[in-house]
Amino acid sequence: MFEISKNISIPLSEIDISAIRSQGAGGQNVNKVATAIHLRFDIMASSLPDWCKHRLLELRDRRITSEGVIVIKSQEHRSQERNRAEALERLRSLILSAAVVVLPRKLTKPSRGQDRRRLEAKKHRSQMKALRKIVE
Repeated sequence: MFEISKNISIPLSEIDISAIRSQGAGGQNVNKVATAIHLRFDIMASSLPDWCKHRLLELRDRRITSEGVIVIKSQEHRSQERNRAEALERLRSLILSAAVVVLPRKLTKPSRGQDRRRLEAKKHRSQMKALRKIVE
């Protein structure tokens, strides 16, 4: 099981991980060894809670395809194990970002004391500037 949070976990069988060759410079190692990781996770076919699936699909993220598949490619490290761990961590953070519920802000108004202090500060500043004027 791949644990996302205390409440959310998914079986590793739902995550498709394949090793591919890395791009870019790297000498002979890059031509011989498949160290990059290509991770695919189908949101709708997963065992995530329905509310989490819908929030994930609503995200405007380029890693989520129009079919609802999360595609993550990790090739920053030289070893396959570190790239696999990084790809899984990116998947975890993406799912967690959708799982966090943002509460709406409660509208408040300043207290009478705050209002009074603000107006007194404005009056004081105005008097200071008025004293700078040249008296004719």
